[in-house]
Amino acid sequence: MSKRAVVAMSGGVDSSVAAALLVEAGHDVTGIMLKLWSDDGANSNSGCCNVGAADDARRVADVLDIPFYCLNMAEHFERTVVRDFHAAYSEGRTPNPCVRCNQWVKFDALLERARALGADILATGHYARVDQYGGRWRLRRGVDPSKDQSYVLWMLTQDKLRQCAFPVGDLHKTETRAIAERLGLRTAAKPDSQEICFVRDGDFGSYAREHIPAAARPGRIVDSTGRTLGTHEGIGRYTVGQRRGLGVSLGMPVFVTGIDAAENILRVGPKEELRVGTAILDEVSFTGAVPNAAERVLVQCRAHGDVFAARLRPDAHRLILDFEEPPDALAPGQSAVLFSGPAGDEVVGGGIVASTIPVGVEGPLVPALADQ
Repeated sequence: MSKRAVVAMSGGVDSSVAAALLVEAGHDVTGIMLKLWSDDGANSNSGCCNVGAADDARRVADVLDIPFYCLNMAEHFERTVVRDFHAAYSEGRTPNPCVRCNQWVKFDALLERARALGADILATGHYARVDQYGGRWRLRRGVDPSKDQSYVLWMLTQDKLRQCAFPVGDLHKTETRAIAERLGLRTAAKPDSQEICFVRDGDFGSYAREHIPAAARPGRIVDSTGRTLGTHEGIGRYTVGQRRGLGVSLGMPVFVTGIDAAENILRVGPKEELRVGTAILDEVSFTGAVPNAAERVLVQCRAHGDVFAARLRPDAHRLILDFEEPPDALAPGQSAVLFSGPAGDEVVGGGIVASTIPVGVEGPLVPALADQ
C-alpha cells in the first residue's frame, strides 16, 4: 500500500538511499533537510547537516524526482541539543549530542511536523529495524553489526515506532553504497560524518574555551587518596575510562575514574577502579511495556561497545542496573541501552547514566526510589 513518507535527508548516502528505496516501493516521498546551523560556516566540516550537505541532498532529491525542503530548526537545536551539551560538560558529564538530536529534534519536532503534513511515515538513514511482533512494534538492531545505530534510538516509544521507518536497516553499508551508485546518486562515495556537527573542525578544546569556559579551566589531577599528581587542561577534555592524554605517569596504566566538576578535579586510578557494579539511570524510556523487576537484560554503554548482562530495578522515575558482568567504565551523561529478545537484538529501552557505584563498594547506598 502506498504511503506518504517524509525522509530526513542529511546529505549523506544512507538517507539518500532511504529516500530512494521508498520511492522504488511506490510511496509518495518528500525529502526534508533540517537546517541546524545558525550561520553558513558553523559546522561546515562535519559532513552532514551543513550548507554543502544541503546541496547534496537537494541534488539527490532532483534525481529521485521528489519534493525537497529545508526546514530551519536552528533555534530549537541550539535551545535543546547544544544547551544540554554545554551543561553536561560543565557538570563533568559526557553527553551524546546524536542521542539528544534524535530525542528532541528528529523524532520529536520533525516527527510532529511530518504528522502535520499528513505523512504516514518518518524515515531516516539509521541502521536499525522496526517490525511488528505479538501486537506491538519492535525496535531491533540493524543487520550490519559494524553500522548498527539502534543504540541512539532507545527513546522511541510505541507511538513513535509505528510511524518510523529505517529503510537501510536491512542492508550492509556496502549494499547501501552499491544502490546509490546504481542510481547515480552523488552521495554514493561520500564519507560518513564523524565529528560533532557544531564543533568546528572537531577541535573540542577551542570550542570549549569559547563556549564552555567552566569545562576549559585547568585543575588538579588526583588519585583515589586525594594526592595531587598533576594538572588537567579542563574537565571537558576528559571522560571516565579515558587513558590517553592524561599527562601523568605512575609506572602503570592510569585511567580517568571520576570527574568532580564542583571542585574542578580529575580523579585517576588503575583499571580495576573503573569496574561498575551498579548504575543509576535518569530520563528512562521504554520501547514497550516496562520490564519486570529483576528481569535480565543486556546493556550497551557505548555506541559500538560490548554488551553486559544486568538485572533491573525499575521505578517510575529512575532505573537501577545491577551488573552481572561489570563493564570496565561507564561515564555519567552517556546512554545505557537495554537489549533483550531471543537474539538479544531488540531494544527494550534505555536512559541517561546519572551515577555509578564501583564493584565492591558498599556505599553510598542507592536511595529507595519510591521515596524520591
